[in-house]
Amino acid sequence: MKTTHRLRLTHASKPLTFEVEAINERGEAVPTPIAGEHPLTLYIDKREIVTLMTLGQAPEALAIGYLRNQRLVKSIDDIAAVQVDWETASVAIATRTPLKGLDEKMKKRTVTTGCGQGTVFGDLMEEIDSIKLRDDVTLTEDALHALLDAVRRHEAIYKEAGAVHGCALAENSASRSAAGPRILYFVEDVGRHNAVDAIAGFMWLDALDGSDKVFYTTGRLTSEMVIKCAQMRIPFLVSRSGLTNMGHKIAKQVGITMLGRASGRHYLAFTGKERLVRSSPQPTALA
Repeated sequence: MKTTHRLRLTHASKPLTFEVEAINERGEAVPTPIAGEHPLTLYIDKREIVTLMTLGQAPEALAIGYLRNQRLVKSIDDIAAVQVDWETASVAIATRTPLKGLDEKMKKRTVTTGCGQGTVFGDLMEEIDSIKLRDDVTLTEDALHALLDAVRRHEAIYKEAGAVHGCALAENSASRSAAGPRILYFVEDVGRHNAVDAIAGFMWLDALDGSDKVFYTTGRLTSEMVIKCAQMRIPFLVSRSGLTNMGHKIAKQVGITMLGRASGRHYLAFTGKERLVRSSPQPTALA
């Protein structure tokens, strides 16, 4: 991590898979890897906020990104320490100055459709009206195809154990090398909202601008996913899954280029189609 401010941070990743015995259709005992899942209760200045169910890959970044996307803190510099203790299944966050308006924000908590239950605090929908995304960036089909291939090769936990979602933040360019576009962060977790929050946390820690980046998720594009992408000022949102009506409505409102059902060379562009640059058709060989 490239963070330069004085933030005390643990690095307390949990084992990501566990082996159990299963019986297959032939009655044979088969050692089988399964994904981890752990409760992690988040405390701000000793006050309990929420309990997240997580794979435990990047708990510190998850906590920071959660605070960022719920707008509970305004800046990474507001945070003095993030300390994860798996013995007590907790993450203690200390701020530099007491948070203002926390009681009011917690009163306006909405349970979302995120896997495991996500939460949205305060009046985040009101903020949508003030979000402006760049309109001078484009995404080519070649870059999209290369990204989908690169993500497929990153899905380690899913390939081993299944039962997880993955999210990626990538540069908006296709490398000329076989490796394809550079993926900046890739996080897998039991809930897609956890994975996006962890990436938001990494972006804050590294002071990374999202205004020309591409965000990929394996999960469906709900209102929560679109709002978080917009908060990070990311103009491109891609999923191999589908979307909800509210997700579509908000993406159209803020101007996100949203692509669903993206796999291999197939995709459906739902909003922001003007940013998508289609590849030139290949000439048909004459008989």
